[in-house]
Formats: sequence, structure tokens, C-alpha cells
Amino acid sequence: MVIICFLLLLAVFDLFVGVSNDAVNFLNSAIGAKAGKFRTVLIVASLGVVVGAVMSSGMMDVARHGIMNPVHYSFSECMTIFLAVMVTDVIILDTFNTLGLPTSTTVSLVFELLGASFVLALIKMAGNPEFALVDLINSDKALSVIIAIFVSVAIAFVLGTLIQWITRMIFTFNYTKHLRYTVAIFGGIAFTSLAYFIFLKGLGKSPYLPVSIRDYVDANTPMLLVITFVISTIVMELLHLCKIDVFKFIVFMGTFALAMAFAGNDLVNFIGVPLAGLDSYNDFIANGNGDANGFLMKSLAESAKTPPSYLLAAGLVMIVAMVTSKKAQNVVKTSVDLSRQDEGDEMFGSSKAARSIVRFTKDTSSFITRIIPPCFFAWLDKRFKKDEAILANGAAFDMVRAAVNLVLSSMLITIGTNYKLPLSTTYVTFMVAMGTSLADRAWSRESAVFRVTGVLSVIGGWFVTAGVAFAVSAIVCGFMHYGGFLIMLAFMALDIYLLVHSNMKYQKKAKDENKPTSFTIMMRSKDPDIVWDLLSKSVNRTQSFMTRFALEQFNSIIDGLYNSNLKLLRRADRELNEERKILKKYRRRELLGLRRCPPTIAIERNTWFHLGANSDQQFVYCLKRMLEPIIEHVDNNFTPMSETYKNEFNPIRQHVESLMKDCERMISTTAFVRYDEVLEEADNIKDELSKVRKTHIDRMQNGNENLQTSLLYLNTIQETQEFLSIMRHQLRAAKKFLE
Repeated sequence: MVIICFLLLLAVFDLFVGVSNDAVNFLNSAIGAKAGKFRTVLIVASLGVVVGAVMSSGMMDVARHGIMNPVHYSFSECMTIFLAVMVTDVIILDTFNTLGLPTSTTVSLVFELLGASFVLALIKMAGNPEFALVDLINSDKALSVIIAIFVSVAIAFVLGTLIQWITRMIFTFNYTKHLRYTVAIFGGIAFTSLAYFIFLKGLGKSPYLPVSIRDYVDANTPMLLVITFVISTIVMELLHLCKIDVFKFIVFMGTFALAMAFAGNDLVNFIGVPLAGLDSYNDFIANGNGDANGFLMKSLAESAKTPPSYLLAAGLVMIVAMVTSKKAQNVVKTSVDLSRQDEGDEMFGSSKAARSIVRFTKDTSSFITRIIPPCFFAWLDKRFKKDEAILANGAAFDMVRAAVNLVLSSMLITIGTNYKLPLSTTYVTFMVAMGTSLADRAWSRESAVFRVTGVLSVIGGWFVTAGVAFAVSAIVCGFMHYGGFLIMLAFMALDIYLLVHSNMKYQKKAKDENKPTSFTIMMRSKDPDIVWDLLSKSVNRTQSFMTRFALEQFNSIIDGLYNSNLKLLRRADRELNEERKILKKYRRRELLGLRRCPPTIAIERNTWFHLGANSDQQFVYCLKRMLEPIIEHVDNNFTPMSETYKNEFNPIRQHVESLMKDCERMISTTAFVRYDEVLEEADNIKDELSKVRKTHIDRMQNGNENLQTSLLYLNTIQETQEFLSIMRHQLRAAKKFLE
């Protein structure tokens, strides 16, 4: 009974967390296109969630006998599997959220069930050689579920690209000019498609409808589709003539359908296992005669007969979670950012695989261009003029793409639900959004590699989730099987700790994320003067920080060289590599901000902006050139730096440190009172370094010096000279840009 109560408690938790994470799947298109107020979108989605939850009874079979064959498992073994699955689900959710890795509740459930069932199957096979793996694992169904998740990702991307390309070619970005007749047909097709998969295929097979109605729907499906198409097309045309935005209507219709599909497909992820555990417990109490190890769970082989009240209660909990969750209300998520029409801050970096894919695609496109007549591409370019895009204020994309995103995603997910295949709603909606954005040419050559990296990262998250869920669930189930109730209690306590710790950590993180950054304000502001003020402060912070950072790394490198401290040198190398990536991101942000500044100021200051940004990057490159031979020298245990070299270089090092501190002070305060003096002192130190270099080269000619150490010291002198030159450029650029 303790295990059952714990499973039901985790079911409520999973409903809250799952909806918080996944609500964006059916909210982002309507919000991204600014189809209506957030409250209106929530109301429409809530209605879809209730209907989908009540109609999701058939999907519960996945948890009961979709992966394992329960007729060969005892009550205690089934409860061990169910508890291991739910415990693992919390562990994975907490770990992946902490590491910031993408995950999927559907993938987690399927592979957790597979992992736990697999390890117990191995134990049973070892104890009874008559058992085979196919007797204990429902391999055909498990394979079909896994393949469906795999294939759905590819199908979603391909169909999203193809359908959006055709739709955009018909409507163009200036779609309001081409609505006379086409919008009615488009609306009719969209409504008929949703009606077929949701009402005719979904509700038509519902156990809540009389058999006569179900038989009538099956026998007259073609006629019902034709009638639905004709009536819906006429209604759409009437709405258009009445000046009602048909695309907005389709977006809301799609939001309802996708929320319904989400609830119908994903509810099993949250409550399927606990309800299967509850049914097992009820069957054991009624028929088990107290023999938990001998009573086989044949009842789980039957289809679930989940009471509608349970499903309705789960739907209401999902609505409460969606309305009250801070995560659900913050709908600026990965898919909206990656599929937006304009430029902005890229969430992902570049990867070798993404670069190869983009290069291959570009080469293929060039080949096709040479084959197809130029007149066709000229006509096509007229249909895809992005500068004519009609976007609501602050929208990431237009209503046309939002409609395709919602209708296509809900259709694909509903197909999976009808065949009792638990697809990943996260990945289906994400890949549809990626496909439609690609068709809309939202992936420019400047952003394509970053967005392909984002897609690959999410797909890679699928494999990581699958592997980790399988392995962890198998290990947890094994421990529970051999450790008994005490180990189960220990894992329950671990889950409770992780839940509390994760919630506290998220609340702290949410406070930090809710604070708008200067870049966010720059991108949202319509006042160029405000943008300039924010940009100048951002550049000031970046350059003053880089001066401090460069000095810190310079000192770390010299200290590591003097003391042969390999750990210190490697830490400096890591920090320089990380800062190089961050600088690229900041430069892109600040350049986007510069484009939004008053034109006269932007033209006047852009040279100094780029000189300052280049100087920031040159600091990193200079220190890397200084550091790499030093790491090699120390790592190979070559002769340490001699005291002669140290005594000769120390006065120069002190001067460099003093100049860098003066430079940082002037940049951070924008009070360039010692500007000329610092530049003059820097020139003097460079001259001094030239003399030291000449002296050292003469020493090397005598042949009395260690060759490796001499070359290393020579490189340090030369890069220190370059370091001072970069400081002069940065100080000059900062003064011209900020004053």
C-alpha cells in the first residue's frame, strides 16, 4: 500500500512537471505568431486537454502490456518494475534539468519500462531456463513503439518542410493579398484533416460511443469526409467575407487539436504506470490470496478500463499545472527561438556535423540550380520575399506558419494515438517547427549552422535519454529486486529529496532568468536612443571585463611558467577557450544592437566598435600563443625558467600589470584622464622589450643557453610586446566609442 500511495503521489508530480515542460509544445505556435492573448490561448488549450485526457484510455495499455508480457510476472515483480520506472523518471528528470539537456517524457517511459522489464526477464531466465526473452518481453510491440518514435521525428521534419513550402508558395509572405478563394480551401483542408484523425478515427473508436455510431462512422467515412470538407470550406469563406481572420481561427483550432492530441498521447507518460500499479493492487487484493510472489498478473494483459473520473481528474490537474506554472507561462522556448523569422541571439553554437550538413546542402542546392531554368527560381523568389512578411508586433513568425505547425503536429500525434504508439510530442512539434522554418528560408547562411546544431542537439538528446533511461531503470530495478522493501524505501526517500532540491533550485534559477538582460531590452526597444545607451553600457562592461580577464590570465601564465605549475596553466587554457566562445556571442549581440542605434551614431562609431571587439578577441589569441608552448614545455618536464630570465622579465611584468590596471580603470569609469600617459608608457615598455629581446638573441648566439628554454623566453617577450599593442588599440577604441 505504501508503494501504491507513492506511485500515485509521483503521478500528480509528473502531471505538474510534465505539463510545465511540455505545455510549450502546443502553446508556442499561437504565442509565437501573436494569435491572441495568453489567457485566450490557455482557455482554448485547456478545453483540448480535457477532451484529450478523457479520450486517452486506450493509451494506458502501453504501461500495462505494451513492453512487458505481464502473464509471466508476479505481483511483486510488476510492482518492482512500476516503482523502478517512476523512481528512475524522477532521477532522470532532475539530472537532465540540472545539466540543461533536452529530454522527452515519452522516450523516458518507454525505455524505463524496457530497462526494468529486461533486467527482471534476465533474472527469471537465469532461474528458469524454460523462459525465453520473447516470452517475457513484448518485443514486437516494443520494437514498433521505438521505431515509431524514430520515424516520427524524420517524418515530422520532412512533412513540415514540404507542406510549408507548398503553402508559402501559394500564399506568399504577404498572404493577405491571396486570400480571396485559397484561404477557404486551405481552411477546409485543415479542418477536414483534423476532423478525420481526431473525430472520425479518434472519437469514432471511443468506447464511450454506442456501437451503432462507431459502425456507421466506419462504413461512411469517405462520405463524411466530403461533407466535412464542403461545409468547412463554405464556413471558412463566410468567415473571410465577414472580415474574420481565418488563419487566426485555424491557429486556435490547431491549438485545441494539438492540446487534445498531447493529452491523449502523453497522459500515459504521467499516470499510466501508477494506474497500472493500482489495478495490479486491486486485482491482488481480490484474487491473490496473499501470495505476492506467486500471483501472476494476467489481468494486465487485458485492455485498461480506466474510469472516466480518473482521466477527467488528471486533465484538470494538467490544466491547473498549465495555468499556474511559471515554466508554461514563459513560452519563449527553444522551438520558437530556433524557428523565428528574424535574426537574434542564437541559443546553440556551431558543430562539425552541422557544418558538414550545411555545406552538403549548399553544394546540392548549387547543383540543382544549374539544372533548373533560372526563370523558375526568379518566379519562386517572388513568392518567398521575406521582407514582405506580415508579423504581429513581437511575433517570431506569421499566422500561416503557425497554422501549419499546429495542424500538422496534431495530425501526426493523433495518428500515433490511434495506433496506440506513444510518440514524443516534444520532438514531433519541434521537428515540424524546424521544417516549416527551413521552408520559410528563416535559416540564413549566417544562422543555418547554429540552427542545425540545435536540431542535432535535440535529436542527440533522444539517444541520451533512451540510453540513460534504460540503464538507470535496469540498475534501480535490480537493486529493488534483490534488496527488497528497505531498498525501495531508500529510493523513495532519494526521490523525495530530489523533488524538494529540484524545486528549490528551479525557484532560484527562475528569479535570475526573469530579470531581463540588456540584450533583450535592446531587441525589444523601438527607441534608437535607448538602444544606444544600453549598447554603450554593454560595450563598456565587456571591454573593462576583458582587460581584467586578460591581466589575470597573463599573470596566471607567467606564474605557471615560473613555478612549472601545469594545473594552473591548463586552467588558464580552459578559461581562455571558454572566453573565446563567449566573446563571439557577445560580439554578435552587440553588433545586432548597433544596427538598431541612431544611424548617425552608428556610422560614426562603428569603426571603433569593431576595433574594440577585435582587441578583445586579440587578447585571447595573444595569450593562447603565449600559453601553448609554455604548456608543452612544462608538460614535457623541460628545464625550468632560469632565475636570470625571471629577474630580467619581472620589472617588465610589473609595468604591464600597472598599465593594464590603469587601462581598466579608465574604461570602466569612462574617465580617460591618463589616456596619453598610458599610451606613452606602453610605447616605452615596448621599446624596453625590444632591447631585452635583442639582448636575449645575442645570448642565444653564444650557445651557452638551453635551447628549449631560450626559445620559450623569446616567444614570451614577443607576445608580451603584442599584448601591450593590443592594450593600446583597445584603450584607443574605448575612448573614441564611449566618449
